[in-house]
Amino acid sequence: MNKNTICTFAFCTLLTLITACSSGGREVSLLHGGDTLQLRYADNLTMVEHEHFTQVSLRNPWDTTRVLHRYVLVSSDSDIPAEELPEGTVVKVPLKHSVVYTALHCSLMDELGVLDAIAGVCDLKYIQIPEIAQACKEGRIHDLGSGMGPDVERMIELDPDAILLSPFENSGGYGKVDQLGVAIIECADYMETSPLGRAEWMRFYGRLFGRSEEADSLFNRVEESYLHWKSKTATVTGKPSAFCDLPIGNATWYMPGGRSTIGQLYADAGADYLFKHDDRTGSIPLSFETVFDKAENADVWLIRDASVPMHTYASLKADYAPYTRFKAFKERNVYQCNTLEVPFFEEVPFHPDRLLRDFILIFHPELSDGKPLRYYRALEE
Repeated sequence: MNKNTICTFAFCTLLTLITACSSGGREVSLLHGGDTLQLRYADNLTMVEHEHFTQVSLRNPWDTTRVLHRYVLVSSDSDIPAEELPEGTVVKVPLKHSVVYTALHCSLMDELGVLDAIAGVCDLKYIQIPEIAQACKEGRIHDLGSGMGPDVERMIELDPDAILLSPFENSGGYGKVDQLGVAIIECADYMETSPLGRAEWMRFYGRLFGRSEEADSLFNRVEESYLHWKSKTATVTGKPSAFCDLPIGNATWYMPGGRSTIGQLYADAGADYLFKHDDRTGSIPLSFETVFDKAENADVWLIRDASVPMHTYASLKADYAPYTRFKAFKERNVYQCNTLEVPFFEEVPFHPDRLLRDFILIFHPELSDGKPLRYYRALEE
């Protein structure tokens, strides 16, 4: 049993035995009994299946002594009285008419075959799913505008059975959306600190949409593929040093923290990520000088951004001449993932194995399977 499994099991056990504080500060507890689903990687998610309902508890990732949200998933065909249910937001499943804020979760719903359960979306311009674009043109799915300020009046007209959105620390709630009386599913998967931990949340989403078996099977395949690729780096000799991305406006350079999912992916890919010792799970704001001091002699530079057209060595030099001083630039070992051209954000969170493969083939080309990279491309002159 690995460390993640032990920690997750201990956490699940504690939640079933002791009282925890909800996000509202009330004292509530999980019922005894039921079958706790043994999640292997997710630290902030607990699911306990009972005969007539499933309890789901989301640990607050910003204050792990508290609970972010607690849900009670009940079959829409069930007539179990509310007083017989444990405390939490009751969600009738499967969901059939929901609002989904992010392209990522739309993509997972597409993979699980439940796009017809989407009534409305936010930030349509970022959703690269042809079926959703067509459904919006035909009026079967409604564009609710920006996720930062959605069209609440239109949302009311849709009368959704749930709203799936991503929570943020100290957000102060969701404004008028909180007042709709609709179940808000707080998709905090992005706060997991391991790639497979985040991917494992698909098992929760599968249960929301009546696709539990499909979601469990999909996760098992993702896990198997991830561990397969990770095993290939177990005996590699030499770990190329790496850093990533670009400063915004040639000013602040946001580098993934050492405990971020990207940081973990670099480690599993057999790379020496130069910012691995920073224990943050989010991004680290740095100056160009700080990054240069650390990464001047790095072997590989990976850039992930949205650019039209793709970067070239000539365009990087034209944008900011000091880029040419990096060893990776001089030795032509720079790669770019253009998120305008590949479905990076839609796929990677629930398919980290695909990104891990890209990283491994970049850092250790001798392990190539003969197929092209999925997301990254070597820069051209």
